[in-house]
Amino acid sequence: MKRRRTPRPVSFALGSLQDDLEPATLLAAIQRRWPEVAGAFASCSQPRYERDGVLTVACTSAVQAQELNLMSELVVARLNEALGRPAITRLKTQATGV
Repeated sequence: MKRRRTPRPVSFALGSLQDDLEPATLLAAIQRRWPEVAGAFASCSQPRYERDGVLTVACTSAVQAQELNLMSELVVARLNEALGRPAITRLKTQATGV
């Protein structure tokens, strides 16, 4: 067996650990992928609830909630692609001051 000469980044170990620790729910899978899917909205919004394919997302302001609502079709498509299945049908945004 050949040994590695350089250390691996810790992200390799943490990625597999996250997979093992993630609850087996759709919301947990969405929350894990949200930063890559939401793009600029990731820092000002957070997925809160999922029910019957409707994802409720809390936003820091009403303006950001409205912008996310306008982009919801694109975000839903990207989210379903990241999940590997058509799990979400629409977004519902709320201005909660996260």
